Amino acid sequence: METNCNNEREKLEFEQIFRKKVVRLRSFYMHALIYAAGLAAFVLKEYYGAPLNFFPLNFLNDVVMVIWSSVFVCSAIDLFVSFKILGNEWEERKLKSILEKRQKKQKWV
Repeated sequence: METNCNNEREKLEFEQIFRKKVVRLRSFYMHALIYAAGLAAFVLKEYYGAPLNFFPLNFLNDVVMVIWSSVFVCSAIDLFVSFKILGNEWEERKLKSILEKRQKKQKWV
């Protein structure tokens, strides 16, 4: 027998989990925007000879771009490809198992 309280608690926990996902997605898109601007500045500086030799851009070189690109690709793989590999069914099962563990640990006084 499920009570309304249990449904509300479960709904609240799902909302918190999905909020975390939205925050991760938003931060990835912000990272993508900043990466695109940095990549454009790097291409302009290295290949077109634009005079971008002021403080933040004078440290933009090949090594920095390789490291930044690898971090960007790894974060994209973590966010998108792992979801495709594991799928919705796995995620739902995992969420339900986490919720069940929490309910078993809950002590009623």
